[in-house]
Amino acid sequence: MEERSLNFIEQIVENDLAEGKNDGRIQTRFPPEPNGYLHIGHVKAVCMDFGIAERYNGVCNLRFDDTNPVKEDAEYVDSIERDIRWLGFKWGHIYYASDYFQQLYDLAIRFIREGKAYVDEQTAEQIAEQKGTPTEAGVASPYRDRPVEENLRLFQAMQNGEIEEGKMVLRAKIDMANPNMHFRDPIMYRIITSHPHHRTGRKWNVYPMYDFAHGQSDYFEGVTHSICTLEFVVHRPLYDYFIDQFSGANFAGLSPYGPDYRPRQFEFNRLNITYTVMSKRKMLQLVKEGLVAGWDDPRMPTVCGLRRRGYTASAIREFIDKIGYTKVEGMIDVGLLEHTIRENLKETAPRVCAIFDPVKLVITNYEKKEGEEIEVQNIDGHEELGTRVMPFARELYIERGDFLEEADNKFFRLSPGGREVRLKGAYIIQATGCEKDAEGNITTVYATYDPESKSGTEGGNRKTKATINWVECRSCIDAEARLYDRLFACENPSAEEADFRELLNPESLVVKQIKVEASLRKEMHNPEVVDGIEQCAHYQFLKQGYFVVDLDTTADKLVFNRTASLKDNWQK
Repeated sequence: MEERSLNFIEQIVENDLAEGKNDGRIQTRFPPEPNGYLHIGHVKAVCMDFGIAERYNGVCNLRFDDTNPVKEDAEYVDSIERDIRWLGFKWGHIYYASDYFQQLYDLAIRFIREGKAYVDEQTAEQIAEQKGTPTEAGVASPYRDRPVEENLRLFQAMQNGEIEEGKMVLRAKIDMANPNMHFRDPIMYRIITSHPHHRTGRKWNVYPMYDFAHGQSDYFEGVTHSICTLEFVVHRPLYDYFIDQFSGANFAGLSPYGPDYRPRQFEFNRLNITYTVMSKRKMLQLVKEGLVAGWDDPRMPTVCGLRRRGYTASAIREFIDKIGYTKVEGMIDVGLLEHTIRENLKETAPRVCAIFDPVKLVITNYEKKEGEEIEVQNIDGHEELGTRVMPFARELYIERGDFLEEADNKFFRLSPGGREVRLKGAYIIQATGCEKDAEGNITTVYATYDPESKSGTEGGNRKTKATINWVECRSCIDAEARLYDRLFACENPSAEEADFRELLNPESLVVKQIKVEASLRKEMHNPEVVDGIEQCAHYQFLKQGYFVVDLDTTADKLVFNRTASLKDNWQK
C-alpha cells in the first residue's frame, strides 16, 4: 500500500523528533468533558490524538475534563471509554482533571499571594459588560486591587461553602486592554454548590475553569503535544501564559520532566458534516424532547448511534483518514461517509433475500411435495465466504413491483407473455397470470418453471434479462425493517435561521414489515458481547441496501436497521 503523505501535525511531530525535543518522547491526550456521548466530530480528535501516539511509538492518555459537576455524569464516562475501545484505540492511563483539584487550588493560592489573582463580587453580566470589545479596552473591576490577605480570606470562604453560588469568582489579574479578549482578567474559579461532583462528591465548592485547568493538567502529566480544534487558537496564548507562571526552575518539582519541559498546543479544523448537527446542546434537546429515541438512535451522529446504525469502526476511521486535517474550517458531505460504509460492507456483508412488499408466487408445475434446498453463495464470486441454504417450494413470496400484469418492452421482470426471469440462485420461471381481490389488488401471481434451469447446474447457464428475489412462504420469517435516513432535510441546519427542530426530515425513519429468508433465524437471540460491546451481524438485502441486526431483536421478533441504501438517493 502506498504511504500516505503526512498531515501538518505529523510533520510538526517529525520535526520535533529530529530536533530532539522532549528527549524524543511523544505524549498526547484525548480530553473529553463527560457531559454527553461522543459523536463523529470527537472521533476526528480521537483518531488524531491516539493516531499520533501509535504512529510515533508514544503514549496517548484518556483524561476526563470533569470540572463542571452540573453537566457531568459517570454514565458519560463509561460510554466514552466504551466508544474509544470500539474504535480500536488503547489509552496509556486514565486521568481526570479532578485528580488535580488540590494542585490547581494550591496554584490559585500562589497566584493570589503573588498579586496575580483577585476575588470579584460582580455579576456575570457586569463582568461581561466590562470586558470591552476587540478594539476597545475593558474596564477594571472595582475589586481588582483588593489586598492579598482579603483575597485569600474570600477565596477560602468560597471553598468552605460560606459564599453563595454565583456571588463571587476568582479572576486572574492580567491586562484589561489586551487585544486578545481572553487576557482581560479571565475567570479562574467559580462556585458550584448545587451539584455534587461525580467523583469528589461535596469535597469542593470551587471548580477551576477550562483555561486554567487544561494547560496545567497537560503539564502535570507530561503531555508533549496538546492537540485541539481551531476554536482554541485564541486560547493558546492564555494556555502558554498560565504554564509560564507554573513551570521552569522557579517551580521545580511540579513536573518529573525537568525545568525545561513544557507542553505545546496545536490546532486543526473541526469536523462539520452536512444534514446533521454537532452541537451537544442540540443533541441533548433532540433526546430530551423525544425527537429521537435516545443517544444511540441510529439517526444521531453519536458513536453509539452510528454503531447501532451498522457503521463499522474501520469504516469510520477510514472516513476520518480520507477527509484529513487542515487549518481551514469546512463542511464535509455526509455522502462521503455513506460511500465509505458501502465500500466497507460490500466485501464482507452476506447477501440475503428480503421481501419488502410481498405478493405470493405459485409455481403451478412444481410437483415436489417437500420442496428442496437451494445452496447459494453468501457473496457471489467470493467462495471463501461460504454458502447458505434457502428452502424452495411451490409457493414463494416475491416483490410486488417485480410483476406487472401489463408491461411494455422496457419492463424485463415478470409479466405474462413468455418472458423468462430467473429466481435468484434458483430456476427460470415464466408468469402465466394473476389473481386479484375485490378491490383489484393482485394477491397471487402464477408461473411455471423450467426444472432443468437450476443455477449451478449444466442447464442453468441460460441467461435472462432479469433476476428477482424470493423467499419460501412456509420457512420465511416476519421481520421489521427500520429504514433510517438523514435526520435533517437541509444541508446545514446549524446555519439556518429557523429553529433546527423545524428542519427535521419527516422521512428519516420509515418502518416496514418484511419477510426475510430462513437463514436469518439464527439472529433471533441475544448478540455476542465482546469487551462490553454488542456484536450485531451485517447483511446486504439484495436490491434494498445494507442492514444490521438491531438490539431490539428478541427470540420472537427480528429487527433490522438500514445502514445505507445501495446508492446515494440524495444526489442532485
